[in-house]
Amino acid sequence: MYIIQAKNENFNLVDEILKLIVGLLITFLLTLIFSIPHAIAILYKLFKEFSLNISDNESFLSSLNSVEAKLNSMNISDQLSILEPNLNLFLMLLSFVGMMLGIVFSNKFIHHNTFNTLTTSRKKIDFSRITYSFLLWGFIVSSMLLMGYILYPENYEINFKAGPFIVLVLIAIILIPIQSSAEEYLLRGYMMQRIGLITGNRWFPLIFTSAIFGLLHSFNPEITEFGNSVYIFYVGSGLFAGIITLMDEGLELAIGWHVANNFFTALLVTSDWSALQTHSILKDVTNNESLAVSDLLIPIIFLYPILFYIFSKKYGWKNWRIKLLGKI
Repeated sequence: MYIIQAKNENFNLVDEILKLIVGLLITFLLTLIFSIPHAIAILYKLFKEFSLNISDNESFLSSLNSVEAKLNSMNISDQLSILEPNLNLFLMLLSFVGMMLGIVFSNKFIHHNTFNTLTTSRKKIDFSRITYSFLLWGFIVSSMLLMGYILYPENYEINFKAGPFIVLVLIAIILIPIQSSAEEYLLRGYMMQRIGLITGNRWFPLIFTSAIFGLLHSFNPEITEFGNSVYIFYVGSGLFAGIITLMDEGLELAIGWHVANNFFTALLVTSDWSALQTHSILKDVTNNESLAVSDLLIPIIFLYPILFYIFSKKYGWKNWRIKLLGKI
């Protein structure tokens, strides 16, 4: 129901493919435009470091070459630490505002569908589902971190500073729901619906969007720090979000889970190698040279199945094979 409801009366396979390409290009362009302030701020900081003099061409070119050389010598973690953490987080998350606008625009004006149809098969968006998923996963994430801190306190140091933390909370409340929702609306919403209609089944958009979810995190510093094994977690998380979207016939649970994951992580713990380097309460100071595959599999093998069970019992999920593998 969730995928098929996006099919219009004048559906045409070739037109649908072209519309999808145009919609993704628009979304990419708006994301890029909203990323410009972040790039400008980083360049300004580096130019200031090299005492840029725009009135002197020779000095300008020298500074430009120095900035380029420094950027090329830095890994992603170093680049994310150029700006003050709250400013960096704000500007980084701003790009997802552009992504969200692109998705909404494309869905409405290219595919002529409503926002509610993009979100859920229900008559209206079920915010109680979003809240329940948010609180449940937030509790699990917080509990896991607390357990880690109690068992291995030497792996953490207190990072809390009241002023910066309050600003972080405000940024997190406003922008992290947009960032997390934008990723869900793009992958489990817009792309899953359109690709499902094009292929006529559910399994291909589920697998394809999960793989894309992993690839979208290719530039995260975790990949640089720990290697390609981190893709196990990202692709597995994408599969989890896709499965609960198809089983529940809507994005609400996936949105709540994704927002909780990023929100509580941003507030509770940071590290020199994480994508969200923030003024969090704790900082992970472990110096692991590699991340054990077993650590990546804990959520996938143990925690996500627990959520599957809880959600399926609470919302009465049935016909798993048809909903995940059946035709549209």
